Amino acid sequence: MRFVAFNKEGVSGVGVLLQDDRVLDVRSVLKDVSSIKALIERASDDDIALLASATSRVEDYRTYGLSEVVICPPIKRPIHDILCVGVNYLDHLKETKDTVKGFKEATAPVYFSKRAISILGSEDTIELRDDLDDKLDYEVELAVIIGKRGKDIPIEEVEDYIFGYSVFNDISSRSLQKRHGQWFRGKSLDTYTAMGPAILHKSALPFPVKIDVRSYVNDELRQSSNTEMMIADIPSLISELSMGMTLEPGDIVATGTPAGVGMGFSPPKYLKKGDKVVCEIPSIGKLVNYIN
Repeated sequence: MRFVAFNKEGVSGVGVLLQDDRVLDVRSVLKDVSSIKALIERASDDDIALLASATSRVEDYRTYGLSEVVICPPIKRPIHDILCVGVNYLDHLKETKDTVKGFKEATAPVYFSKRAISILGSEDTIELRDDLDDKLDYEVELAVIIGKRGKDIPIEEVEDYIFGYSVFNDISSRSLQKRHGQWFRGKSLDTYTAMGPAILHKSALPFPVKIDVRSYVNDELRQSSNTEMMIADIPSLISELSMGMTLEPGDIVATGTPAGVGMGFSPPKYLKKGDKVVCEIPSIGKLVNYIN
């Protein structure tokens, strides 16, 4: 199931995307669930089974056509800063070594946080700050959405703590990254975080996840890889992050980007006003954003 946040005539809700471009209103099945955050916090195996059953008999429940609602970011205000993993694909590691002078390969996963007061959804606009940033870049990533509170999680139990997956664009200012010598500042400007259009429940994919990730700029394919190419896989990442640090329902973990980012080209292909960026992961959907 793919869960979406939507707005209908000023009222927010959470839905399940159906095959016929309709949205099943989750509140017609689970009465007290009005947001994806609320769904993540309460969803038991029985709740998920009930929702799955409802998708096969939609005539008994409330549904809307996609044209009747506005699809919103699945999580607009994250509960904490987003947990990110740097240089976690083999091809992006090589690309970074080739393009970043003095880059030193780490011997363990590189974690950093990304501040996002408000996350963009699909069809939203990224505001380019020309006065601060002349090297705006894109990074398609698979985001893991935590579904259960946990600490010191064994690798073999990680899937139990995951709710689902989404498409993530880790929008980045390479000029700010270079100036400050670290990643937080250059990745945390307002509108520099996008996720959506949906959260795919974990039950839809075998675990560990092996799925294609792609990005396009103005219809030109820029990134194309598979999560199988990660240096550190999802079980090891989530387990390690949880060692001594509590993860909570709704936490977002961005698992890294493959080669093909703008800075990796010669000459670089940074984003500019008027560009259209599409990040795509099959079975989850396309995250579409525009540069203003």
